[in-house]
Amino acid sequence: MKFTLQANDPLSKARAGTVTTAHGDIKTPIFMPVGTAGTVKAVHQRELKEDIKAQIILGNTYHLYLRPGLDIIEPAGGLHKFIGWDKPILTDSGGYQVYSLSKVRKIKEEGVTFRSHIDGSKHLFTPEYAMDIQRTIGADIIMAFDECTPYPCDYKYAANSINMTHRWLKRCCHRFDTTEPKYGFDQTLFPIVQGSVYKDLRVKSAEFIASMGREGNAIGGLSVGEPAEEMYGMTEVVCDILPADKPRYLMGVGTPINILENIALGVDMFDCVMPTRNARNGMLFTRNGMINITNKKWANDFSPIDAESDLHADQVYSKAYLRHLMHSKEMLGSQIATLHNLHFYLWLVNEAREKIISGEFYAWKNKMVTILGNKL
Repeated sequence: MKFTLQANDPLSKARAGTVTTAHGDIKTPIFMPVGTAGTVKAVHQRELKEDIKAQIILGNTYHLYLRPGLDIIEPAGGLHKFIGWDKPILTDSGGYQVYSLSKVRKIKEEGVTFRSHIDGSKHLFTPEYAMDIQRTIGADIIMAFDECTPYPCDYKYAANSINMTHRWLKRCCHRFDTTEPKYGFDQTLFPIVQGSVYKDLRVKSAEFIASMGREGNAIGGLSVGEPAEEMYGMTEVVCDILPADKPRYLMGVGTPINILENIALGVDMFDCVMPTRNARNGMLFTRNGMINITNKKWANDFSPIDAESDLHADQVYSKAYLRHLMHSKEMLGSQIATLHNLHFYLWLVNEAREKIISGEFYAWKNKMVTILGNKL
């Protein structure tokens, strides 16, 4: 993997670059649709490429490991071939599931023991096994195995947690560096900065992660319930330490406003389930603000879903029709809303990229942040 920096915004820390992978280039800043179990919910791969214009998608190690399982994915030739996707893929290591499955897991130095949410069966993820699983899945970018601490989090617990995450990272790097990819293309490993909302812990973790010299770095443990200002504060501290010649990935973030503010702090890559999950509940993100399409005010609105969008679905379907589909619980409603939201997110980061290159990002970002919070 290679990262080429192409432009820096003169009034913020925003930057535009290109990440080169075996499955194609990724123009940054970028948003990565989440395809947890080998699918971005309600969206065909063709739509991802041609309508949404996704450049990279995510898979989740925990979910793919449990179902369909490595015994299906490996004979298929890896996740790319199994799902029919020829662009880059990033896999989460399962560390977030460690955080979210707090009632059915135990964390030890060796790794994490957990019970499957599907059938209750018992499993052990070690840092080494997390690398092996992701090698077999075949993602272009794989994540180190870490512990994502909750919010709020006791300082002592957060301090002990980052020390263990750092020890686990050394084991991840050793396993990754002593094994080969399985499908004839290169993979790369991103370590993850942790430390909750404690500045000294974030500094310590960022310095350690930077010292590992990997090809890219991630920031984890944010967007877990902390106030947005805490998120921005920790992101700024970390971005100022992580090397400028490597891509920076802020995990699990977030709203359109979150994304723009974090781009301004120097983040290059984002992912979040929000555009797809909110779509299924009738919440649409637009360049003029948010629309709850289930509200009665849209019942007789026969204007296009988004007249400014170049997405086919936005132009040919009306707000009234989409509202009808959502109220009728028709699957097409979720499909249209998901296409819309993902297309908007990709439009937003591409627009940010163009503004960075033209030197207009900071003023544009400030204008957009005031608009995107509107409820229409």
